[in-house]
Amino acid sequence: MNEPVLVSGLVRFWASRAPERIALIEQDRNWSYGELDVAILKTAAWLTRAGVRAGDRVMVVCENCCAAVSLFLAATAIDAWPVVVNARLAERELDEIAAHSEARRIVFTTSVSPRAKAHAERLNATFEDPAGFGLIGLAPLNEACAPEPLERAAEKNVAALIYTSGTTGKPKGVMLSHANLMFVAKASGAARLLTQDDRAYAVLPVSHILGLTGVLLGSLYYGASVQLVSRFDPALALRAMQNGVSVMIGTPSMYGMISEYATRKGVTPINGPHLRLISSAGAPLDAATKTTVEAAFGQTLHNGYGITECSPTITLTPLDAPRSDCGIGRLLPGIEAKISGDDIGELFVRSAGLMKGYYKAPEETASVIDAEGWFRTGDLARFVDGSWFIAGRAKEMIIRFGFNVYPAEVEGVLNAHPAVARSAVIGRQKDGSEEIVAFIDPAPGATATVTQLAAYAASKLAPYKQPSEIVLMPNMPLSPAGKILKSELTALAAQMAKAV
Repeated sequence: MNEPVLVSGLVRFWASRAPERIALIEQDRNWSYGELDVAILKTAAWLTRAGVRAGDRVMVVCENCCAAVSLFLAATAIDAWPVVVNARLAERELDEIAAHSEARRIVFTTSVSPRAKAHAERLNATFEDPAGFGLIGLAPLNEACAPEPLERAAEKNVAALIYTSGTTGKPKGVMLSHANLMFVAKASGAARLLTQDDRAYAVLPVSHILGLTGVLLGSLYYGASVQLVSRFDPALALRAMQNGVSVMIGTPSMYGMISEYATRKGVTPINGPHLRLISSAGAPLDAATKTTVEAAFGQTLHNGYGITECSPTITLTPLDAPRSDCGIGRLLPGIEAKISGDDIGELFVRSAGLMKGYYKAPEETASVIDAEGWFRTGDLARFVDGSWFIAGRAKEMIIRFGFNVYPAEVEGVLNAHPAVARSAVIGRQKDGSEEIVAFIDPAPGATATVTQLAAYAASKLAPYKQPSEIVLMPNMPLSPAGKILKSELTALAAQMAKAV
């Protein structure tokens, strides 16, 4: 039997070879590859009865669970486009994605996610259990949805539409094909030496491209088991490592919290009898975090680099040549890279994982992918001593807890408040992640307090996008042209952190 070329064929491939092998683990329930295959077929039939057609967009509002995996794979099986989004998004954020994607149906993993249930109730969903995973919310049919045309080659069809906020603050849909996702799933899984004996700890959201491809699909490609976790908890993560997890991929801040917890409990070095690989991803890894984590775990913390538009993985540190620095490693086989300068420059990559483009945004797509297929990452990089390093970001994007946060979106929300004349949002490094600091120039005569503005932001933004600190600044530093000087605010934010 040939290896599958479509995302929808991964589970069927292993179900036909080893149906009893465990595919998914969720709390106290295990799903074998055979059981998951049947559940996907039932879910696909349910979506079809619900009016979903090939080329339609299906929005899956979820937190990590078996139902989310089944819904995603079922949508791809009927050639629909799964739009997987985090249930923790604010109402405004979710509604914008639904409107832009023109989703035919919105489904919600209500049995494991209170936030998904709240969204479902707000959008007048009905509730059904199509495949034994628990109740799924089903929003009313969008009659105005028009299906997208299918490609002649099935592997070129969209298998995931992943939304990022974009530098404009508006939702930006990244169209990733079966071929894109399968290339990275296979290559990254091979680099991590995944086998049928592995159990991967899936704490990164499957609504995030790294959790979807690097953890979930990469593991399923090699017949491994995936332990799904809806929310990160250092105590639960430590327990999982002590009880069978062999591979964990997480953000630096996650590893930092696990290390702090284990140290406080006096259980370092961490005893993970099967734990053979810990790898940092989703945010820049700093030397202090790497040193602390390696001391707590008693093994190397590996590193890597990727971007949503590349499905996402571009580089990984090799397991047979661990690094003592924070290099991001080597390019995956089949990926090319170049920089715009001699030593340090903007990074361009060419990869089979590169997206088909941004949905409904051909001009924006053309601005980042040239005629020869080179993608402009917006990150500054250098290549030294056999490894790539990220030297900084050409964009203003903030990476918080492994999620991309674009200042323009946060500023747009703050600026909509009547008490705000203008705002400037910057990132500040802290504990392997970044804080979001918002400087606000109050409107004339405004009386809103920092507490009130924070509450307003919380009502409009997902938790990871909400400012960590709000600073009222009536005299914002401006250039002669009236542009806010963010470089001065970045320096000020750093001074404020030191003064605390």
